[in-house]
Amino acid sequence: MTTVRLLPVTTEQECLRCFDVMRELRTHLDAPQTCVSQIMRQMAMGYRLLAAWEENRVVGLAGYRLTENLLYGRFVYVDDLVVSAAGRRHGLGARLIAAVREEARAMSCRHLVLDTGLGMALAQRFYFRQGLLSRGMHFVEALGVEEMAS
Repeated sequence: MTTVRLLPVTTEQECLRCFDVMRELRTHLDAPQTCVSQIMRQMAMGYRLLAAWEENRVVGLAGYRLTENLLYGRFVYVDDLVVSAAGRRHGLGARLIAAVREEARAMSCRHLVLDTGLGMALAQRFYFRQGLLSRGMHFVEALGVEEMAS
C-alpha cells in the first residue's frame, strides 16, 4: 500500500468518490447520487466524513458527529467506519479511529462511541483492540414512515 492521506470530505464531488467504499459497509445503498444527497444533508446537521486517499482513490472512510447527552456528556459518535476490502490489513482502520479520537479530544469530548452489529465478530475484535469497550445493546424499531428528502 502506498502513502495514504486522511482528508475531510467537504464537497459533493468528493462524496461521490467515496460511494464505492461506503457501499462496502452500507450494502443497501444502490444509487450514488442518493447517497451523496444523504451525506450532504447529514453534513448540514454536523456529520463529518474523513476519507483515506491512496493516490486518487478512496480506500477508507470514517463518518462521525459531535453530540451530547446525559449518559456520555459531550462525545463523538462514529456512524460509519469502513476500509475497502483491498485496503484491509494495513492498519488503516486503526489510523481512521485514531484520527477521529484525536479530533474528539481536541473538541473536549469525554467519549468516543459507536455501534456495531451483533453478528460482526471481526469488527468487534477490531474495536476491542482499539480500546473501545462494549457497554450495552442498541435497540431499533422500524416505524414504517417514509423519509422526507429535504
